[in-house]
Amino acid sequence: MPENVSAVPRKDLTPVDVSIMVVGIVLGIGIFKTPSLVARYAGDETVFVSLWLLGGLITVIGSVCYAELGSARPDAGGEYAFLREAYGSKVALLFAWARCTVIQPGAIAAAAFVMGDYANVVWPLGAPGPGIYALASVIVFTLVNHVGTTPGKLVQRAVEVIVVLSMLGIVISAFVALVPEPGAGTPQTTSWGGAGLAMMFILLTYGGWNEAAYLSGELQDARRNMARALVVGVLVVVAVSLAINFAYLHVLGLDGIRDSEAVGAAMMRVVAGDAGATVMSVVIVLSTLTTLNGLIITGARSYYALGRDVGALRSVGTWRRQGSTPANALLLQGAVSAVLVVFGAFTRAGFRTMVAYTSPVFWFFMLLVALSLYVFRRRETGGESHYRLPLYPVTPALFALSCLWVLCSSLLDAGRGSIVGVAVLLAGTPLLFLRAPRPR
Repeated sequence: MPENVSAVPRKDLTPVDVSIMVVGIVLGIGIFKTPSLVARYAGDETVFVSLWLLGGLITVIGSVCYAELGSARPDAGGEYAFLREAYGSKVALLFAWARCTVIQPGAIAAAAFVMGDYANVVWPLGAPGPGIYALASVIVFTLVNHVGTTPGKLVQRAVEVIVVLSMLGIVISAFVALVPEPGAGTPQTTSWGGAGLAMMFILLTYGGWNEAAYLSGELQDARRNMARALVVGVLVVVAVSLAINFAYLHVLGLDGIRDSEAVGAAMMRVVAGDAGATVMSVVIVLSTLTTLNGLIITGARSYYALGRDVGALRSVGTWRRQGSTPANALLLQGAVSAVLVVFGAFTRAGFRTMVAYTSPVFWFFMLLVALSLYVFRRRETGGESHYRLPLYPVTPALFALSCLWVLCSSLLDAGRGSIVGVAVLLAGTPLLFLRAPRPR
């Protein structure tokens, strides 16, 4: 039998695997980039900490919403499958276009650029170094996952354990080291607009947990384990992120955070000199690699789901039996991501360009996913046995309002990159006039 004709995703992933994937995807880029941006919009230390706590609460609310969706409808297509069932194949097809051209390759390229920036500090290759490292990382991790799901999963587990332990060590060293006490931050007014921008960066830092939805089709007993796997991963992410921010405040103070473009390295330079800054850069490289690997693993499932449902893209929707992996989808995703890396390298503002490019499109569709919970609840007959989120209908309403808040902030303040991302989304609207995807 040909190896890719009848193969389907195997339920090989345990709840621990999915939790580690969530931690690996999220704890990779934002916590080393965004605290200085958040601090510039925070009036004082209390507001700074409160904003991070509020962002963590929103993230936990979102995770329980996704836990219900993933446990009730486990599917390798994740959000694509949720949108198709809630709103029909046309909306799902437009989302698939957005995810395959904007959301996922943009996120992969952004993670690759952060890794490239810090790798170029550890081992300089000159001005083109970040772009070279970014492109190489996309190629290497695409090929690792092309071999099979197990190698990619093992790489994720091994590296993420190292990263979390290293981060905990860094936080502890920040509190036990004898460092000068930073002065109080300069007070300033916190506006509603500034708080909205700060929350956009905070939710970007916590973002990526929704990728677990794309692993629900491979999770063992997803109806029982999805909530546990997703919520545990999110709680670890929020706890570690808060601990790192407290360490920043303890060593640098709010003004020091505001004035630093590389806040993690700045903190470790105070704690342990240049050697500490180098160690921090190595940890960041490893952390961003786990983010990159996780995004590649989950992103390819979107291409697979689209190809599975659209006859003209059937070759992308094949699941290779050997290695249990969407091999063709991985190669296509890798090619699109590589093109964005090259584009970002030429702009010389790769990370910022990719964040602006992806944000409005991402939050628009996440808003639709949040509202889909109401659609599915209305259709239920009462005999379903799956995880049900608490405090319905308030919980999804809070999450939907949060999505709308960040969507408006990203449209108004993210800059030209957001216009390009929206333009690419609109370029996919002709797909709505094609023949609807074939039913499974």
